[in-house]
Amino acid sequence: MTHHIVTLPGDGIGPEVMAPAVEALNRLGDFEFTEHLVGGASIDAHGTPLTDEVLDACRRSDSVLLAAVGGPRWDSTDPGAPRPEQGLLGLRKGLELFANLRPVRPAPALIDSSPLRRERIEGTDLLVVRELTGGIYFGERGRSGDGAFDTCVYATSEVERITEVALSAARSRITSVDKANILETSRLWRETVERMAGDREGIELEHMLVDNAAMQLVNRPSHFDVILTENMFGDILSDEAAMITGSIGMLPSASVGAGGPGLFEPVHGSAPDIAGAGRANPLAMLLSAAMMLRHGLKMEDEAGRLESAVDRALESGLRTSDLGGDASTEEATEAVLANL
Repeated sequence: MTHHIVTLPGDGIGPEVMAPAVEALNRLGDFEFTEHLVGGASIDAHGTPLTDEVLDACRRSDSVLLAAVGGPRWDSTDPGAPRPEQGLLGLRKGLELFANLRPVRPAPALIDSSPLRRERIEGTDLLVVRELTGGIYFGERGRSGDGAFDTCVYATSEVERITEVALSAARSRITSVDKANILETSRLWRETVERMAGDREGIELEHMLVDNAAMQLVNRPSHFDVILTENMFGDILSDEAAMITGSIGMLPSASVGAGGPGLFEPVHGSAPDIAGAGRANPLAMLLSAAMMLRHGLKMEDEAGRLESAVDRALESGLRTSDLGGDASTEEATEAVLANL
């Protein structure tokens, strides 16, 4: 069976890390890849970060692989100017991708690369489940006189469907993160999660205020199983959790919805400062391809092979510059492919 994959290399190092993922996937199955522009590259070519044609192509695909978008050349304080990140938000909304999954499991070979002590992070294996299409990022916003406003809104149905994703993923515990001592949306969030998780046998539910959660992620990350939270809190906490691994260049993510194609991308940005230098770490992109195989295409064995190849390459001493070594993108790719 041929799987139809849309690739969106995007900006900065995006094309450099997308190529290794395509090469690895071609060794694992029968894929047909179609490449399209998104983000800053699409702004330059079409004046918009996401065209209707690209969104339609993504809808017709089996899965979507995205590398990275953004960069200083498209930064602007003009609220009417197109921004690369709007392309990513448009994909999430257009594909109805309401759940972002970010696993955090330090590779055994990289435990000593973490800024946290070994004994603090050993045993960490958590999943951040972040609501993607509601909250302050999608609420009404604007300026009035010398002020500005951004509105955070959540409906019960939005909280219910993201909670169901977290319940399906949890092994023993869900930590629901909110700010219920201040925010009304957080009170609705807490009430809804409590109602849905109350009768799930074998799953412990705890509520944690977001400021405490930020501290506990550093203090005792191995405590967490599944962290369930709303859009903005999840955006911040998942990047904090990323550093447990020693480098944000190591973390994949998946955005999934109600049955259509999923979107799979590394957590890191476009790193324009090293674009074209051959120094980008492709491992998060490769691991995102593995998440696509598992969550998007139900190819569990192939996903495990790719993840194992990354682990074995690291155990053999592979280190890119962000991991304290000097391996190039090409050398890192060859090391993983040699272990497939």
